[in-house]
Amino acid sequence: MSNRYDDHGELVQKMADTLGIDLTEEMMAGRWTPEDMQGTVSRCLGCTDPEQCRHWMEDHAKGATHTPGYCRNKDLLEKMRERLVEE
Repeated sequence: MSNRYDDHGELVQKMADTLGIDLTEEMMAGRWTPEDMQGTVSRCLGCTDPEQCRHWMEDHAKGATHTPGYCRNKDLLEKMRERLVEE
């Protein structure tokens, strides 16, 4: 049985995947820490409509260049994506 934290952890991972961000690779490169993940999931936990997020990701299954406007991790994830695209 999963809990809310795990559910939101999965949402963060899927959102990163949708943006083309490999969080495991970011950790291995030292640019992303378990503490970063914890903070990101904690912000996600404050979302009032995670189901809307799931639907958005389904609609963007082939990828996206941005997060939805309501994403509490929008700035963080989009900055990470921009840095990866520039590399």
